[in-house]
Amino acid sequence: MPWYLGNGRVNFEHWWSGAGIGILALWSLLWTGFSLWHAARRQDKGWFIFFLLVHTAGIVEFFYLMFVVKAFTTSSKKPSRRSK
Repeated sequence: MPWYLGNGRVNFEHWWSGAGIGILALWSLLWTGFSLWHAARRQDKGWFIFFLLVHTAGIVEFFYLMFVVKAFTTSSKKPSRRSK
């Protein structure tokens, strides 16, 4: 009998198999690493600590890169190097 008919057990074996967990871990590692790298380069200590301590499977990291850093926008201007 399926779980929604009252047997009380939910079978997640097909979803959380080794491949599913591996894909989720790779996805999370990719976005978290990229976000940590950008936060360190921008000296955003608060964001860096947040990404280091809170694991959100890459969801918050993706929005940080899209809307805060704007890492995926193309610019026609070359970045200028300021001399100190």
